[in-house]
Amino acid sequence: MTKIALLTSGGDAPGMNAAIRAIVHSCQHHQYECIGFFHGYNGLLNDKWQTLIHQDVSNVLQFGGTLLKSARCPAMCTPDGPKQAANTLRKHQIDALIVIGGDGSFHGLEAIKAHWQGQVIGLPGTIDNDLAGSDNTIGFATAVTTATHAIDKIRDTANAFERVFIVEVMGRHSGHIAFNVGLATGAEAILSFENCDPTNTAPQLAQLIAQIQIQKQHNHESFVIVLAENLWPGGPEALKTQLAEQAGIDSAVCVLGHIQRGGSPAPEDRLLATELGLAAVNAVASHRDQVMIGKQGNQIQEVPLSYAISAAKPVDGRWVEAHSDILTEYLIKHRE
Repeated sequence: MTKIALLTSGGDAPGMNAAIRAIVHSCQHHQYECIGFFHGYNGLLNDKWQTLIHQDVSNVLQFGGTLLKSARCPAMCTPDGPKQAANTLRKHQIDALIVIGGDGSFHGLEAIKAHWQGQVIGLPGTIDNDLAGSDNTIGFATAVTTATHAIDKIRDTANAFERVFIVEVMGRHSGHIAFNVGLATGAEAILSFENCDPTNTAPQLAQLIAQIQIQKQHNHESFVIVLAENLWPGGPEALKTQLAEQAGIDSAVCVLGHIQRGGSPAPEDRLLATELGLAAVNAVASHRDQVMIGKQGNQIQEVPLSYAISAAKPVDGRWVEAHSDILTEYLIKHRE
């Protein structure tokens, strides 16, 4: 009987449970045995596993997190880690390993492949949406929805006090969450990697001060800045200090943080995770290897793991340009 091993690795993303559920159901359909390893790659290194059947995943679709748990695994960055993981796979006579995670998780897959002859398949599970080869990654839609609802609530109190709010969203080094959330909430400013150089923030700071001052002169409203994490030197608190010191602008900081990873998955993530999970088992049946299963243009796609990891996936330039043009038009209109 074909044996498929499964694990979730790195940061959790809403929808991982839906992907696990689809893989388990599909394995039973193909009469494959499915073995889940716990706590990411640590489960392979420590040989912590469980055979997964229909009953184990019968009521997980609506929950965030991952029933297999997740973790970082520094040992996988050492020479011995991937070898030990490969030994565990051989011990259990595993034919294919499916990993749900981000680019770090896929680097782990490539490292294992150097010591093991089985198939390796990746599913893009990260809220950052930074893997090439899939329009969206599992968890991205939910993270955007969660952050949008949070900023809608922040806007209420910001309007009540006519305040400037700096809201930091996650994304690591990707601006997908920042731009999607910024546009969805009507943020007056979006600061992300696509429109702000972290090594020279002076131009963006000057423009931001000008925007705030102009709005304060002509309106009695709030001003929301959506800031991508890891962008501004010193973080949002440093930006708050600079606004105060250079222009006397008082602002409040709200870091949304890990709230964006939790909660019940949005329907979009449940459906995407289910499609990709089913396709992953089909890829095993078709003897595919070293590929990531994604979805582009409403079609399931297989791309090399190396491409998913290394290729750039910037925010659509049309979104960046549209937001910039709208802000520029607003500034010009009120400077005349």
